[in-house]
This record gives sequence, structure tokens and C-alpha cells, in this order.
Amino acid sequence: MRLIVLLLIGLASQACDRQKPTAEQAAPGPAAAAKGVDRSHKGEAAPKVGFHDPDGGDVDLAAFRGKPLLVNLWASWCAPCVKELPTLDRLASARDGELGVIAVSQDMAPQTSVKAFLDTHGIAGLGAFHDPDMGLASALDVRVMPTTVLYDADGRERWRFTGDLDWTGTEAQKLLAEASLAAVR
Repeated sequence: MRLIVLLLIGLASQACDRQKPTAEQAAPGPAAAAKGVDRSHKGEAAPKVGFHDPDGGDVDLAAFRGKPLLVNLWASWCAPCVKELPTLDRLASARDGELGVIAVSQDMAPQTSVKAFLDTHGIAGLGAFHDPDMGLASALDVRVMPTTVLYDADGRERWRFTGDLDWTGTEAQKLLAEASLAAVR
């Protein structure tokens, strides 16, 4: 039994299955095994799915067109998500004006709890974007959180990254260099 608990803890630290927001998550499926960059959706338009902006209003990804956008899907119960949020927050500050960065909570709890969670963790620059129905995750066929998608200024996907990443580190900087490239046609 102890071995099973340790195995589950180890798997949960790698990525979070969005369909089971509990500490007793099942082993990740095939999508979880591919932590890293996925370019199979390159050129696809951002989905037209609404979610809540930090003020509680409705917004979709089209509202962010005009500059590259990094969209992170996360949940408060997902340890790898929580681990990477501070690096996304620092990235948002460092690249303000040249790269949009939003982190969209997939928590089913009220938006006020998402804001309180971010405040408690000192995440000040991302805003409490919230998708309690997980419509964005469904439209993007995201099965593992965190998942982060880079869109060009025209709203076309460049790549997605499954799993947590230090968004201020060398690997992330190499990936983000693609944000300045011309839009995918």
C-alpha cells in the first residue's frame, strides 16, 4: 500500500489529469506521457470559447489578438500548476507589452476563490481568469494540466507545452523566441 501511495504522489507531481481534481488521481493516460512541446496543432485558430476575465465579465481569446499570447490552463488542486504559476507571473511582468500572458483557472469553485488563491500565493500580474466549465480545456482537447499554448498575433497556435516549466528559464526562452516570428499562414 505504501508503494502505491508513493507511486501516486510521484505521478501527481509530473502533471495533473483535469478530469479528477483529487489527491488520489489515477495514473496519467497516453497524453500525459508526452510532457514537453507539441506542434501538432500548429496553425490552428484559437477556439471561440468564452471564459471569465478578472472582473467576472465574459471574454474569449480573440480579445487578445494583436500580439503573441501565452495561455496557461491550470487548477489550484494541481501541484505542478501551482509550482509554475510564479514563473508565469514573472514572465508576464518581464515581457509586458510584447507578449500577453494569461493563466486561466479550470477550477469549478467560484471566481472569488481563484482570486483568493492567487493572492495567497503572491501571484499579482496574471489576473483571476476563470473557466469553471472547462470549456477552453475541452475545446483545446487538453487532458493534462498544466498545459500552455502559444498563439501568434493573429490568434494561430504555434505550439503547446504539456506539464510544468520554469517560464523564466532557458528552455522557455528558446520556445518563446518563436513568439516574435511572423504569423503562421
